[in-house]
Amino acid sequence: MTETAAMTAAAEAIAAALAGLELESGRTESGFTVTLPGTRKLKTEVALVVGRHSMQARAFVARRPDENLAGTYGWLLQRNLRLRGIAFATDRLGDIHLIGSLPLAMVTPEAVDALLGELAETADDSFNTILELGFAESIRKEWRWRLDRGEPTFNLAAFEHLRPKD
Repeated sequence: MTETAAMTAAAEAIAAALAGLELESGRTESGFTVTLPGTRKLKTEVALVVGRHSMQARAFVARRPDENLAGTYGWLLQRNLRLRGIAFATDRLGDIHLIGSLPLAMVTPEAVDALLGELAETADDSFNTILELGFAESIRKEWRWRLDRGEPTFNLAAFEHLRPKD
């Protein structure tokens, strides 16, 4: 199979997978975008890029932590040991992403579905831990601000242990 034919077949497999999953998605010059729903991280944006030899998936998880960089990044590296086919990475700004790739010959609708499932599950399961490790003081400030003004705090429930005691 020629390089162009392999890239076309991979793009067709990705399109078929996305159509079958009924997720918000779109086509780009280099591949596709897709929005994965979650419960902790409500949306995870993923770019699926078809290259000459592989398809890469890249999902934004969180911006660069405000604090505890070593602890946050260390936790991500330890978490990588338990992941299948994907890994946490940081970009030049320190923002946190999940990445994965498949050789073009292995890009099937089923493989794309499995990769997206792994990305969605990992981003969602890891999100609150990343926030707690890298943004604890910001969460405490948000608690104080909302409590002082009588604002709703329901979306801070996962961080009740960071609620100010006073």
